[in-house]
Amino acid sequence: MAYPIEHKLVVGIASSALFDLTESHQVYVESGAEAYRQYQERHLDVVLGKGVAFPFIRRFLSINAHHPQASPVEVVLLSRNSPETGLRVMNSIAHYGLDISRACFITGKSPYTYLPAFNTSLFLTANEQDVRMALDAHYPAGLVLPGLTEDDDADGELRVAFDFDGVIADDESETVFKRNNDVAEFHAHERERVAVPHQPGPLADLFQKLSAMQRLEDQAVAADPGYLRILRIAIVTARSAPAHERVVTTLKSWGVSADETFFLGGMEKARILSIFKPHLFFDDQLSHLKSPAGNIPMVHIPFGIANLVAGSAPKPG
Repeated sequence: MAYPIEHKLVVGIASSALFDLTESHQVYVESGAEAYRQYQERHLDVVLGKGVAFPFIRRFLSINAHHPQASPVEVVLLSRNSPETGLRVMNSIAHYGLDISRACFITGKSPYTYLPAFNTSLFLTANEQDVRMALDAHYPAGLVLPGLTEDDDADGELRVAFDFDGVIADDESETVFKRNNDVAEFHAHERERVAVPHQPGPLADLFQKLSAMQRLEDQAVAADPGYLRILRIAIVTARSAPAHERVVTTLKSWGVSADETFFLGGMEKARILSIFKPHLFFDDQLSHLKSPAGNIPMVHIPFGIANLVAGSAPKPG
């Protein structure tokens, strides 16, 4: 009997984020859908290489192995492929031993409309159009940016880092700042509203449910002091004092927290990310995702004012 998916933290993943599809995608672009189908059939037993989001997904699924009674997470494949062309993806999933059993094949269309059906708290894909359509429909999605993939099998810890404004929270404060690019006006706005929590941003539900996973970790430590935690969450924001207080107010009102929180005051985020080494870092501004931070898997959340203003200015300190 299938377990109720509405009780899970569910991540939807496109094959373009999970695997390296560079070669097969080139066939599709150059020769069309029929050539792509034939190519995938000929390579049905050729295992796909790991994509940018693969290390995150592998570690995310390991949460169930550490908490088998709760079995709190699930990954669903959401694909533009047909079931026939998607067979190679499913074979590759089986090869790597990933516990992914549910899949959605839409045959050339975007799968974003089915995100609520699977109770999805995050949809990861390398297709920017799919991400923007999902966000426009108020569904949580992120664009996995191209990059190198490093997956250390000896390291079982899952590390996830979030920007705050426009990712966990709404873009209210960013909108105030970008109105005049005035840091003083921004700080005055935040001081006036220090006791007013932000409205949730596109990944608020994901952050809150990951925080619930931390409570499972707390229970495991209480039962076994030798238990090694597998989940670490960080907030890495360009805010600084006094604007930091509203971040604390917001998280406290939601009953959640991060393991590590950094108020950088405009300092280069790469300085933190290169040490924390997240398996995914979510930010709404591409300028922060292009920073040199080694082989950090980056996810763009094209949400809010930061993605409406051409050449958007840096966030306030």
